[in-house]
Amino acid sequence: VYIGKEVVFAEVEGVPLPDALRGSVEKLKASGRTTMIVRRGDTYLGVLGLMDTPREAAKNVIARLRVLGIRRMIMLSGDNQQVANAVAKEVGLDEAWGDLMPDDKVEAIKKLNIQEGVAMVGDGVNDAPVLAASDVGIALGARGSAAAAESADAVIMVDDIERVSVAIAIAKKTLSIARQSILIGIFISIGLMLIFFTGRFKPVYGAALQEVVDVIVIFNA
Repeated sequence: VYIGKEVVFAEVEGVPLPDALRGSVEKLKASGRTTMIVRRGDTYLGVLGLMDTPREAAKNVIARLRVLGIRRMIMLSGDNQQVANAVAKEVGLDEAWGDLMPDDKVEAIKKLNIQEGVAMVGDGVNDAPVLAASDVGIALGARGSAAAAESADAVIMVDDIERVSVAIAIAKKTLSIARQSILIGIFISIGLMLIFFTGRFKPVYGAALQEVVDVIVIFNA
């Protein structure tokens, strides 16, 4: 028994689909289903219509990412384009690219050519190549594959997609504090240099105060 997408039978097996079955495939696709052909030997038995249910938190995550400054969000999917469009519309994504094989997803990332960089979130074996190819790969590690986790730059260890927005918020806050601490250290050091340039204080006091500056920056961080 063989079960797979229409393209598998059309390109690999070389046995044409019966017209009645093709009509069922098109009808299921139009209703937002991913279709899987079932065949035993040379006899086509029928077609299965599958549909994923988006995670309950997906819509909130997309809204949160927009607040965090993520300007463009695209879904890269192996499902047919109609299914991808339906899911993207439901959760509030900007675009959906369907009918993609793993290599196609990698090419899609390269075509984006976004100067600020591209982050990819995924959890399956098929996502491993594109997670490695993106600027930042984020794997959902609780139920995801080991290959995806090993290819990613960051791994979320619980089955909670909302942690994606939390991770990005932490990263942004970390960079903000790092820049802030650098500026605090620079300005205090310049001020102390100007004071000690007058020659009224011993150098040992300057060395001690420099340690104080370091402590201030550490506490700020």
